[in-house]
Formats: sequence, C-alpha cells, structure tokens
Amino acid sequence: MNKSDLIKGISLKIDRLKKNDIEESVNQLINVISNSLVDKNRVEIRGFGTFSSRQRPVRLARNPKTGTSITVRSKFYTYFRPSKLLKQQVNN
Repeated sequence: MNKSDLIKGISLKIDRLKKNDIEESVNQLINVISNSLVDKNRVEIRGFGTFSSRQRPVRLARNPKTGTSITVRSKFYTYFRPSKLLKQQVNN
C-alpha cells in the first residue's frame, strides 16, 4: 500500500470528508512524524507502534570488488517497533 492507496481507502470508509482534506491530513501526519524523528524524538502511537531514531556506530567495511578496507561513518536510521496488538493482528 502506498500513500495514494491509503488516502483512497480512508475516503472510501469516511465519505463525509473530502479527498483533499484526507490527503492534507495524511501529509501533515507524515510531516509531524518525520520532524520528530529528525529532532531525535520518539513517536509512539498506541496500538500501532513506536518510531525512533537510532545511531549506527563507525565501522570498518570492505569493498567486495577490490577488497580494500574503508571506514563507514556513523549515521542515524529510522527504527519501527510494532505494538503487541499489531503483532497479534498480523499473526492471526
């Protein structure tokens, strides 16, 4: 499912709202979550899961083509941990 499918699905379930309003709401939700992660804040949505930023440390890697060692610098990545409820729903 992509963003347009999500907007379409919501508009089919809630016919009182205009499609443009739903699209704006989804975009704002994504912006708020993204900005919180950029600021290294945790975002918890009860019953769904938790988004957070984690840091990968500096590491030594190897170029498979040449075999030379290179240093990969530290970087942040987005981590999602599903809630217990979401795990149960997916497994059933």
